[in-house]
Amino acid sequence: MVVAYDGTDYTGFQSQVGVPTIQDELETAIARLTGTPSRVRGASRTDAGAHACGQVVDFATESALDSSVFVPAMNYHLPEAIRVTSAFDVPPEFHSRYDAAHREYRYSILNREVASPLLRRTHHLETAPLELADIEKAATSLLGIRDFRRVSASYPADHSTVRRVLRWEANRHPGIPDVITIECTANGFLRHQIRRANAVLIEIGKGKLPIHAMAETLAGRTPSQHRIRTLPAKGLCLKSVHYPGYDHLFDPKVEDKHETH
Repeated sequence: MVVAYDGTDYTGFQSQVGVPTIQDELETAIARLTGTPSRVRGASRTDAGAHACGQVVDFATESALDSSVFVPAMNYHLPEAIRVTSAFDVPPEFHSRYDAAHREYRYSILNREVASPLLRRTHHLETAPLELADIEKAATSLLGIRDFRRVSASYPADHSTVRRVLRWEANRHPGIPDVITIECTANGFLRHQIRRANAVLIEIGKGKLPIHAMAETLAGRTPSQHRIRTLPAKGLCLKSVHYPGYDHLFDPKVEDKHETH
């Protein structure tokens, strides 16, 4: 299934004891619909407070219901913050996480002095003016095969932190210049990688760091006085997940929750 959700009130995608998660809501709805429990696997374990308009999940079921029935039926059982946008039968060997070729994320920033009550759940507010050209130049250091250990959450030394980045691009909203979006596409992302790398880019956009600071940070030569922060999860949205041979199914046919009106 392709799933969209507002993650504000959830402690991330992955199931956790005693807190609300997207996975738990999906599994509860499947059990109510089919009469039997099913374990859900997600393409990406989005952070607490992060959103999605193209999350892909898979699960096994012995239900005789046609896959087309799952969209309206699941949405009947799900809370309004979560919606199934499409559902398909896939081969038993399909794995939503491990078969994904690459994932696309968007980070949305409202760049003005006054916050917007309409965008407060989906956009991170930065009140200092940002120089988009400097952000774009610095972001080119993130492209290609890179080691992101320095801009991600702590990982054991024996875990690879190398990822292949296809796109890391900043743009202003065509109709609303106060909104800046940073689009990221890679074969995979580490925990907090996007939020921390974009935090460095924002400091560059403010003029507090030179353009080469992004490359220096990846190389582990960050100035000792500069502490990398982690941007709020609310600006992050999983746009889509791509699978060789399956993209005709999993292209999200849903209004982007980060689209501004």
